[in-house]
Amino acid sequence: MMDQLDILLGGAQSSLWLGFVTFLRIGAMVAIFPAFGEQSVPIRVKLGLAIAFCIIVTPLLGLPAQPVTDDLVARIMAVIPEIMTGVFFGLMLRFLIFVLQITGSIAAQSTSLSQIFGGSAGVDPQPAMGHVLVVAGLALAVISGLHVQFVAYILQTYELVPVGAILDAEVAVNIGVMAVARTFALGFTLAAPFVIASVIYNVTLGVINKAMPQLMVSFVGAPAVTAGGMLLLFVTAPYILSTWLDVLLEVTNNPIGGWE
Repeated sequence: MMDQLDILLGGAQSSLWLGFVTFLRIGAMVAIFPAFGEQSVPIRVKLGLAIAFCIIVTPLLGLPAQPVTDDLVARIMAVIPEIMTGVFFGLMLRFLIFVLQITGSIAAQSTSLSQIFGGSAGVDPQPAMGHVLVVAGLALAVISGLHVQFVAYILQTYELVPVGAILDAEVAVNIGVMAVARTFALGFTLAAPFVIASVIYNVTLGVINKAMPQLMVSFVGAPAVTAGGMLLLFVTAPYILSTWLDVLLEVTNNPIGGWE
């Protein structure tokens, strides 16, 4: 009887260790994920989401129970790679939030609306345009089944970096550089209509000022550029958000190739 109980306790201990190791990676990702990892989301909610993702993902992985060692150093060496991997792949999706923030900042600067600050889903205040794009993008992603995409994304991270393995430094650097480059490129591309409109506006203003130096063109054109920026945001926001959502789905379906 005691022998069977000892075997049962050993198996339960191994299963709990596997769940703990899985929680480390998933918890690190959930803390940074878009929508679920925002500063406005309470810590208890994030913890509940991480546990829920663990309950969903762990059986799908089909991993054998991990043996538990008494060596403290071995335990630490098993824990650190999982946290680092979770933070890395979480940041790969967090870059997509930076895309909307960059887009909103460029658009606001181009239309002289950068001094108007709205709320912020993060720590630092953003221009009102950036806040609108971030909140709308997160809402669109959530209603499009973001939690299902996250589960698929987490499963793929285990295919790329198995439990206990360390992400190759060269691969991490290459992916990080590509992600940063595409983040800025995509942010500027999405804000291109505002930049083009700003160039046309300033050129037109310069021509008018040259033709009529006595006219205070800055005071005349300020309401026009403000109204034009808001109208342009109203027209382009659906295209900006749909393009951004396509990129988000592309990255969640292919964590590495999605950034190429």
